[in-house]
Amino acid sequence: MRRITYREAVREAITTEMRRDKSIIMLGEDIGHHGGAFAVSKGLFDEFGPSRIIDTPISESSIVGAAIGSSITGLRPIAEIMYSDFTLVAMDQIVNQAAKIRYMFGGKAKLPLVIRTPGGGGRSNAAQHSQSLEVYFAHVPGLKVVMPSTAYDVKGLLISSIRDDNPIVFIEHKLIYLTEDSVPEEAYTLPLGVSDVKRRGNDITIVALSFMVQKALAAAAMLAGEGIDCEVIDPRTIRPLDIDPIIRSIKKTGSLLVIHEACTFGGFGGEIAAQVTHAAFDYLDAPVERLGALETPIPYNRKLEQYVIPDENKIAARVKQMLEPAETASFR
Repeated sequence: MRRITYREAVREAITTEMRRDKSIIMLGEDIGHHGGAFAVSKGLFDEFGPSRIIDTPISESSIVGAAIGSSITGLRPIAEIMYSDFTLVAMDQIVNQAAKIRYMFGGKAKLPLVIRTPGGGGRSNAAQHSQSLEVYFAHVPGLKVVMPSTAYDVKGLLISSIRDDNPIVFIEHKLIYLTEDSVPEEAYTLPLGVSDVKRRGNDITIVALSFMVQKALAAAAMLAGEGIDCEVIDPRTIRPLDIDPIIRSIKKTGSLLVIHEACTFGGFGGEIAAQVTHAAFDYLDAPVERLGALETPIPYNRKLEQYVIPDENKIAARVKQMLEPAETASFR
């Protein structure tokens, strides 16, 4: 099977769906002639023109507001927010309008809306362009939150999201755009709300979000050389969350480490830990542990940024601490 980049898979999903359904439009800043800040929409303007690939002013609340209005009236918009940090400018539209309109109208209004946005750090984009804000949206009933970690997953999940009749926040990590994976040429869908076991193992369960999935797999490969067998699970969507594969894994391994790029305090790892503790407490050999970014805004300096964000070495070190013999291990 051919290999393409994550960025190409996103573009292919959008192109395939726009050719299939003329009601799909895309709107955002610099997505037309410029091809998008991360070149995702490169070439789309030439094929679909200005009536379907719409360059907007620098106003995120207007982008999301226009997308909401057009979705209610029969279109299926894809709204691109250049950096996930800028979704904060549109939070009233996302949280108080998009998430609630279908409920408030008793299901009579549909909102087939996808808000695509690059998240995460690692590019020295500094504190206002590097945040991981997924838990903000996961907290809001009425929103679905998708975080694909591979090119294969992003194509199938984006097509499913575009075809869904509900508002979806679709987060694409900036550092995954150039990673490659085997991806079918034809259109395919992956169901929302289904976790994926990326690596089988017996000693410890690692649940990771977005780019941290790739970091967790790298750590698992390192640890395998030391005789430690890690199981790595990617939820892929955090709202809805598919907890069952995680529970099944813990019944086998007895240990759970949850990793995300957002800071640990208040991060989505706390929700996973709470659900696991409720459903599988008797199977845990030790408390669930979480690994996230340090409690600070993301630094501009590259070395400081790398110090703040989890990587494969930090993950491997935490796993080895967790698997220490009981007499030397301590609650952390």
